[in-house]
Amino acid sequence: MVAGTPQEDIAMIIGVTGHQHLQDPTKWAWVEHQIRSVVNVTKDLIGVTSLAVGADSLFANIVLECGGKLYVVIPFQEYALEFTENEDGIKYKQLLAMADKIEIRKALGSKEQAYYDAGKHLVNISESIIAVWDGKPAAGLGGTGDIVKYTKQSGKIVYHINPETGVAKYI
Repeated sequence: MVAGTPQEDIAMIIGVTGHQHLQDPTKWAWVEHQIRSVVNVTKDLIGVTSLAVGADSLFANIVLECGGKLYVVIPFQEYALEFTENEDGIKYKQLLAMADKIEIRKALGSKEQAYYDAGKHLVNISESIIAVWDGKPAAGLGGTGDIVKYTKQSGKIVYHINPETGVAKYI
């Protein structure tokens, strides 16, 4: 922060990474409460997300409800095709329409590589990351475990929300 600059004039940029599905779907309410505990106290929030199903879309909804702005990082041009025309696809289109900024990444390789690139970019433009993560290694390149590892290597703070253990803490 620059000396003499009012705190309220500085936006906080928080990114999100997280699971699309939980082993116990009833734990989404607890995850939502944990995300709100961070987002509700952040003034002038910019939430960075790829709008994936699950943690990303939940985070995006909370950011918007709290008066924040959305910065959406799209992993590759055809990303919208990953969503079917069911409730998830409709929710994705609605959230995308409410974004203040949309950045479409150029895919350089496989979808997994594109997801990893988008996740790293999301970390690079964020000041801290909220991770809805069970603590296990990523199932594929660019998964939540990979993004948390990259965030820690970047020296940024992670608010780890573990729905399996019921523990949420900064790491």
